[in-house]
Amino acid sequence: MTELSNRSEPWRLTPAAFAALIARDLRVLLHMPASFLLRTVLNPLMFVFVFTYLYPHIGAGRFGEVAGQNLGTVVLPGLVASAIFFQGLNAVALPLSMEFGATREIEDRVMAPVAYGLTALAKVCFSALQSLLAAAIVFPLVYLVPAVPVRIQVSSWPTLVLAAVLASLLAGFLGLLLGTVVEVRKIALVFAVTIVPITFLGCVYYPWASLHSVRWLQILVLANPLVYVSEALRAALTPALPHMNPIASLSALTALTLVLGWAATKTFTHRVLT
Repeated sequence: MTELSNRSEPWRLTPAAFAALIARDLRVLLHMPASFLLRTVLNPLMFVFVFTYLYPHIGAGRFGEVAGQNLGTVVLPGLVASAIFFQGLNAVALPLSMEFGATREIEDRVMAPVAYGLTALAKVCFSALQSLLAAAIVFPLVYLVPAVPVRIQVSSWPTLVLAAVLASLLAGFLGLLLGTVVEVRKIALVFAVTIVPITFLGCVYYPWASLHSVRWLQILVLANPLVYVSEALRAALTPALPHMNPIASLSALTALTLVLGWAATKTFTHRVLT
């Protein structure tokens, strides 16, 4: 126990060991390419198909127009945000809950010669790479699938890159927290009762500013981290649409990432030691 306690405190970065943790996860992922591609491509493809192809063909697209922009343009930043967020969340929370539960695979991982916090960070970094890949997949889809052209104008590349990176890390840390505090038999229930509210109240399908007529809800949804991801990407990709000030959304994402990163690392270390 003394050895475990000593290894849990110092964050001694051993680049080779850290790289080995990433390589291990990558090797496991490459052994299941079909499931990874299905998980990564299916949800963005269905969202893009329904909102940018099906809606215009059935005459429903005009009901989602905002500031003269078609529905596909309105929902694009939110689709990218949800692809990043849920890919990162799923990539950490579900496998980690299994590793702490039935498979006990976590015991092999924590034998790596790095602090437990860095073992957790390796999982988050690997999930972040998957999140960024999911986001990259959305962009070609919105050019190939829509019935009505989607208008994308990158107003700020730094905002776009920073928002994507922060969102992917935030999703990974949230998945790490859920995977360590929620028992494996309850993780599916937690996802079932949280994903729908987070998505529909995350400004994925509408700008945050459009909630001004329902002021109490506009304030309430600020507790949803997906709001800041959607709004930061909306500011970067569709500046013609109303959006939250990018400084405010990026500041909120930074603060949430730091807080969740600290909390998730602590709970992960505590769970390993107990």
